[in-house]
Amino acid sequence: MASKRNRRLIASLVVSLVALASATYGVIQERSSQLQPPTPGAGTSRGVQGPVASSPALDVLQALPIKGRAAKTGYSREQFGDGWRDIGNCDMRNYILARDMENKVLRSVQDCTVLSGTLHDPYTGKTIAFVRAESSSALVQVDHVVALSDAWQKGAQHLSPPERDDLANDPLNLLAVDGPTNNKKSDSDAASWLPPNKPYRCAYVARQLAVKQKYRLWVTQAEHDTMRIVLSHCPDQVLPVVTPAPGV
Repeated sequence: MASKRNRRLIASLVVSLVALASATYGVIQERSSQLQPPTPGAGTSRGVQGPVASSPALDVLQALPIKGRAAKTGYSREQFGDGWRDIGNCDMRNYILARDMENKVLRSVQDCTVLSGTLHDPYTGKTIAFVRAESSSALVQVDHVVALSDAWQKGAQHLSPPERDDLANDPLNLLAVDGPTNNKKSDSDAASWLPPNKPYRCAYVARQLAVKQKYRLWVTQAEHDTMRIVLSHCPDQVLPVVTPAPGV
């Protein structure tokens, strides 16, 4: 009888231990899953979380330092990398063209070169039918919203070479636009050039502010004053949130 009771006690103890182990394992698994790092490409870029709520543009303008324009000495396009960055089976220029166009036709699944598309140009308000050809490709260009020469004179010369390459290839600083209008803009800042499409000016200034804040650039007094005047017509304007290019 004592032996049977001992066996029953042992069996009961084993069942209790198994149940306890199972519960403990479940808690460990739950906590482990909470500690897993984000999957690469799932809304992250270079270890930084993806788009977050944007800031009021006027607040960002007030926080930017105001300084004089530095000398252009030493500037060259090569200070900002070797041109358009490769991203998988694409390059940054064609990525922006495809992002900003409708009805686009790509060369192939393996080659993202944009052969044609429709651009609703933010700078002029025009609709442009883009066709890749020697005589027509320049009708649509990819603009650096904060021109690289202008950035160089307002703090970018103090950035590291990789940071300058990022600035030149950041989708936040890139827009597909009307080519002739982009040529007229050249390397102007907001004090000397604004988009002729007036309804877009608030968004344009906010995008410049987002770039300048991100890359620790400054504004001149004239630039600051022009931006403030533009934003006075849209005091609720916020900075844009732009999704990073895949793999960048």
